[in-house]
Amino acid sequence: MTAKRSLIRRTTALAAATTAALVLAACGGKADSGSTPHNSHEGTASASASASAQPSTAQGANNTADTAFAKGMIPHHRQALEMAGLAATRAESAEVKALADEIKKAQDPEIKTLSGWLTSWGEQVPAADSAQGGHSGHSMSGMMTGEEMDQLSKASGKAFDTAFLQLMVKHHEGAVAMAKTEQSTGKFQPAKDMAAAIISSQSAEITRMNGLLGKN
Repeated sequence: MTAKRSLIRRTTALAAATTAALVLAACGGKADSGSTPHNSHEGTASASASASAQPSTAQGANNTADTAFAKGMIPHHRQALEMAGLAATRAESAEVKALADEIKKAQDPEIKTLSGWLTSWGEQVPAADSAQGGHSGHSMSGMMTGEEMDQLSKASGKAFDTAFLQLMVKHHEGAVAMAKTEQSTGKFQPAKDMAAAIISSQSAEITRMNGLLGKN
């Protein structure tokens, strides 16, 4: 009888242990189930982070002012490079030659950058002849007329230096005005940054050129 009771107790204890294990497993299952929403929350948070990154990308998008700036500044810079290219063989002043070289080094890379932006925006890059006194050139601030470019190309020595400085001051003033418009109405931050650099560097060059004109 005692042995039988002992067997019953062991059986009951085993059943209780099994039940307890099942309960714990069920609780663990619920905990795991609870972890799913947690993981889901992390996924949502990650998605939210990605979504929050989107506006910053959108803020980097361009507007019509940015497009106009790029399309205008490319032929504007091209004409400056054409003018600067004449200085190597026609200028008498070493200072004028040095200035012309600096203009080429600064503006050629900017043309490439501006062209890249237009291409990425699905816009057409201005044709290479748009800086040669064409209609689009005349409509931009500070651009030389075909006649002015012809006169500069035929000048040499001290006469070239004076004409180059006078025309380039006017040209730079036009570029600064275009850059200020971009700063106030543009949206694409890299373009606004370039505009700021143009305002700073070309304003300094205007002061420098006016100083050189005072020496002539």
